[in-house]
Amino acid sequence: MSDIRKVVLAYSGGLDTSIILKWIKMTYDCEVVTFTADLGQEEELDGLEDKAKKTGASKAYVEDLQEEFARDFIFPMMRAGALYEGRYLLGTSIARPLIAKRMVEIALAEGAQAVAHGATGKGNDQVRFELTSMALAPQITTIAPWREWTFKSRTDLVNFATEHGIPVPVTKEKPYSCDRNLLHLSFEGGELEDPWLEAGPASYLLSVPPEKAPDQAEVIELGFEAGNPVSINGEQLSPAAIIKKLNKLGGKHGVGRLDMVENRFVGMKSRGVYETPGGTIIHAAHRDLESLTLDREVMHMRDSLIPRYAEMVYYGFWFSPERETLQVMIDKTQEKVTGTVRVKLYKGGVYPVARKSPYSLYNMDLATFEADKVYDQKDAAGFIRLQGLRVRGFKAKK
Repeated sequence: MSDIRKVVLAYSGGLDTSIILKWIKMTYDCEVVTFTADLGQEEELDGLEDKAKKTGASKAYVEDLQEEFARDFIFPMMRAGALYEGRYLLGTSIARPLIAKRMVEIALAEGAQAVAHGATGKGNDQVRFELTSMALAPQITTIAPWREWTFKSRTDLVNFATEHGIPVPVTKEKPYSCDRNLLHLSFEGGELEDPWLEAGPASYLLSVPPEKAPDQAEVIELGFEAGNPVSINGEQLSPAAIIKKLNKLGGKHGVGRLDMVENRFVGMKSRGVYETPGGTIIHAAHRDLESLTLDREVMHMRDSLIPRYAEMVYYGFWFSPERETLQVMIDKTQEKVTGTVRVKLYKGGVYPVARKSPYSLYNMDLATFEADKVYDQKDAAGFIRLQGLRVRGFKAKK
């Protein structure tokens, strides 16, 4: 403890990290530098630098990392088609390695001996932050207050905040723990801790309820190059701008809502509500374009690896040799995933209705139900007989 003279804290300005800033200064008697990554939180960043300094920070970094986040983290994950447990688009998970990476870089530049985070001892984020720090700067110590202090609940934190004059962003009307970034908005806590209770209206912000979405469907065209979305309705946009625009379009139509119970890496089940409007549209359109451009066996092999890739992201192994190796293979499959997908947005759904690509593997002469000169249907009989040798032999021995 006496060796720690300066700490870089991943700071959101919320309840936990506000108290952690004050607690570290009191406990370690050291200088605290805060780092806040602008990953698309929008209004949540207003006044954050001033708040950090008023709470005791010697310096406060607030950096716009949205384009790096979209280009180098979200898009590679989207190219892999990653879904955790077949449903979750990993909005919180994919943000943590970037935050931790930049936090470590600042710690090295500032000559800090430690970094700190506000993840609880029950959550996944502690693993994600610390595995990233270990991978990039193993000599730096990590302080995890939730594993050290005597506070037992968020009620204890509210009492501490009140005692030290720290503004409290949690109320009885909105008792949620929220995480917002360019890709999604998540809610945990409150009535969501009971999986039998329906999520209240305050647990959704980015999207309208599907039943209140417009009665008229909206059709858009999403352009891709090498597996990445690059345009909307023919307009070329930056990675972050594409996600922002799709968030608005999807939110308008109630797209991207998910209420699920998931298996945390640390071993417990937890219930969360996620809103991922733009990511849901990208995922659906990307999958659809792959159906036109990927070889069958390549697609099936890649699909078999999606659960593993998603686990790497969810568990915090972004900066691991296995994820980086798998990414090389994934990106090889995406070289010709280029083209345009037309999708219909309606009442919470994303419906691909047309697709085209200069690398299309679709052969109308082969697929047609009309007369053709390229396929002899009699050949199928021999194909089926050969496929049946194994199953016929197996059944005969029973």
